[in-house]
Order: sequence, then C-alpha cells, then structure tokens
Amino acid sequence: MNISRWIRFSACGVLAVAASLAAAQNKKEIPAADVISKSIKAVGYEVGGGGTKVVFLGTSSAPQASGEAKVEAKTGGTSIELKVTAMPQPTTLGAEFLTYVLWTVTPDGNTTNIAEIPIDKQGNGKLSTRAQSQTFAMIVTAEPYFAVQLPSEVVVLENDTKKNTKGKIYPDNDYKLMKRSQYSKLGNPLALTPDLKKVPLDMYEARNAVDIAKSQKAEQYAPEILSKATSSLQMAENSLASDADKSKIITNARQTIQFAEDARALSAERQETERIQNEKNAAAAAAAAKAKAEADAAAATEAKRQAELTAAREAQLKAEAAAQSAQQKAAAELAAQQAAAEQAALQAKEQAARDDAARAQAATAALRAQLLQQLNEVLQTTDTPRGLVVNMADVLFQTGKYALSQDAQLKLAKLSGIIQAHPGLNLAIEGHTDTTGTADFNMKLSQQRADTVREFLMSQGMSPDTITAKGMGQDDPVADNSTAAGRKLNRRVEIIVSGEVIGVKLSK
Repeated sequence: MNISRWIRFSACGVLAVAASLAAAQNKKEIPAADVISKSIKAVGYEVGGGGTKVVFLGTSSAPQASGEAKVEAKTGGTSIELKVTAMPQPTTLGAEFLTYVLWTVTPDGNTTNIAEIPIDKQGNGKLSTRAQSQTFAMIVTAEPYFAVQLPSEVVVLENDTKKNTKGKIYPDNDYKLMKRSQYSKLGNPLALTPDLKKVPLDMYEARNAVDIAKSQKAEQYAPEILSKATSSLQMAENSLASDADKSKIITNARQTIQFAEDARALSAERQETERIQNEKNAAAAAAAAKAKAEADAAAATEAKRQAELTAAREAQLKAEAAAQSAQQKAAAELAAQQAAAEQAALQAKEQAARDDAARAQAATAALRAQLLQQLNEVLQTTDTPRGLVVNMADVLFQTGKYALSQDAQLKLAKLSGIIQAHPGLNLAIEGHTDTTGTADFNMKLSQQRADTVREFLMSQGMSPDTITAKGMGQDDPVADNSTAAGRKLNRRVEIIVSGEVIGVKLSK
C-alpha cells in the first residue's frame, strides 16, 4: 500500500474513533507536578454564520510548520477542515513521539483530544473532524500515541486569527500541558523510526503504548486492563504478519492503544494509593501473622496436654474400679476407698484449676514479651510496673515545636498497626520537657506534643476511648538537667501501653 493511500485509510480510522476518544479524555486528574501551563487565543464561532478560516503558526519546536483550518459552527457541533504543511516527522522531536494530535482548548482551560493527524513523508496532512463546542482555541502536539489524556508540552502548531476571521476573540486562555519528561522517563524503549510502507503508524503507536504501560508497572498494578492491551496487540501483530486487511490491523492497534493508556493511568493511581498505606499494612500484617502462629502452636500444645490428662484419668478410674471390686466384701473399707476416691477427684479438680490459672498467666506473660519485642523494633520500649513504656526521643520533634517529623509519623504508623493487632490495650501519652524555658511554657509544650501524638494515632484508626494525653512539663526528669545530655533525655514523649491482656510486669 503506498503512502498516500495509507494516509487516506488511516484518516478514516481517526474519524471512526474520534467521538469515543473525545468522551474518554480528561477523566483522570493529572498530578500538578507533572504539568505546565500555557496561554492561547480562543475564538467564539458564530452558529449559522457560515464558515471562517483560522491559520496555524509553527512554534519553536517546528518553526517551519504551518496550517490552515476552515471552521463552521452549527447547531449539532462545529466542523473543522484542517490542512498542515512542512511538519517534522514526530520522531525528530523526540524518540518518544510517533504522531500528532489536534486539541481544542476552551476558555476555562479544558482540553479535548479531537483526532490524530496523519502526515506524509513531506510533513503534509489533512483532517476533517468535528468539535462539540463552538468556542475554543486549537493546538497540535507531538504525542507517543493518539489516546493521550492531556496534551504534551511539545506544541508544534497554535491557531491564530486572520483579519477576516468571523467570531468573538477570547485572548489569554490558560490551559495545562503534560511535561515531556512523563513520557521520556518511562523509557520509550523502542525509539522507533516508523517504516510506513510496510507497517501502519497505528502499530508503532500500539507497541509504544504497551511498552510505556509496562514500564509504569501496569503488569503489577493494572493487569486486568494490560492483559486486554497485550491480547489486542497480539491480534494486531498476527493480522500484520498474515498480511490481513489493513482495517483489521488498525482497528486492533487503536483498541490496543486505548487499553494501554487506561492501564498506565490506573497503574499510576494504584501505586500512589499503595504507597500511603504500605508501611502501616506491612507492620500490622507481620504482627498479626506472628501472633496467629504462636497462638496455633500454643493451642496444639494444650490439646496434647489435655489428651494426656484424659488418658491418665481414665487409667486412674480403672484402677479405682479394680480396687473396689477386690474389696466388695468389706463395706466399711469400700466406703473408705470411695471417700478416698472422691477426695482424689476433688484434688485433681483443684489442680486443674491451678494449671489453668498458670497457663493463663504464662500466656499473658508471653503476649507481654512478644509485644515488648515488637514495640522495641519501632521505638525504645521498657517494661515497667505501669506497663510497657514507649519512649519517643526529642529528635522526633523540631526544637521547641510539637509538629511530628516524617520519621515520627512513620514510626507511629507502625506502632498503631502493632497495637491494633492486640485488642484490649490502652495508651497513656505523657509529654515531658527539660528545665529550659519557663515552667508554664514547658507544661504547654509537653501537652501539645502529647496531644499531637494522640491525634495522629486516632487518624490511623485507633479508638479515642483507648488513648489519653497529658503534659507533664519539667516535673518528671529521668536525668540531670544541668548537662546537655541529661536535658536531651528529659525531652521526650512516653506512651504507656497497658491493659488486662498483658497483665503485670514481666519478671526479669
């Protein structure tokens, strides 16, 4: 198929998907760090006023490029007949770019992907399409594939009015562009120069879109959509290899592009959500898994012990029955033996009760030791008669401030995951200072730090009823305030973990 024939064929494909593509764009929010702003002149075209012409001027990215469009606003939409000339091949603007896209920009800054613009080897192209609105500006951008959601910052053409252009002019309309680093940082590992004699441009875009989605970890975070993209790409590759009808190849390729872009966007969204909860979930899951394993082991040991006790009791009963049978002739002796048996049973019951109490105490001690170990992996924790005391050193706050540092937030998130894995625990948060400053200031600062820790723990899902916060000021030092080292130790927040489930202090 020669170039001019393929261009006509591809343009038909563009028009076929234009309506669905326009509806799909601008649905996902793009992070502000990934965009830049630019301004352009818009035109309010007169409905029923007949067609009018606007020109397109090349930017610094393509100063030799130009274009012209006939625009006619009607009740059912606005028709656009576009011609472009001397356009550079997209790959010359960056290996990540394979095609051009026409966009409309409304005065409120919304951009809409109207259609892909096919060009020939000389950089000339035509496009006949339609926009839903009647007031807009137009730009042409270089893109890695047609189904992009926001125009890239590589703008090659911008519309401008002529003296006889009919319509109201709206100057200085701001809109957003995707930084090109959002594509180049994804790699575009192909770095292709399309050979359009043998392969439609849509196939290069489809391969590019799938590679970009994979580099954004869509295989891990959006496999359900990426699998559709890879399947669709394979169908397109099979059609290409079998020299199938070009319409079938292009249909599969363009479907692949849309699936791949959806997978890339969904993957980025899911990675951001996962990042926030990952540390907390990991700490909670590890604590819960360890607690379950230890509980299962304890249950198995107890079951074995109960079986042994049952066997011993059965043997005892058999022995008692044999003794009673041997002494049936001596009623008095039999009564004595019965009384002895009753006494033994009572003693066994009392012993079982003592055993149960000992096991409960051992389980409580084991849980306390386990919790002490888990908390020590996050923050320094000491076992005291008051409970397990978690010490948040002064370095987790800025000097004289009560806002939590990022490191403090991470440690407290892990601590909340561990505490919530052990229901029945209560937290008493106490803020302490050294003697620097006035007593009133230190009391207020210690209360603010304690309150900040309590509020953060509640934001992690802990019940307010299980947490108290109290400022202790400078009245409870643990070291000598006359030295810098002592004052540093005295500047702290202590979290006292208590509750019936962990019992009394562990013996040393």
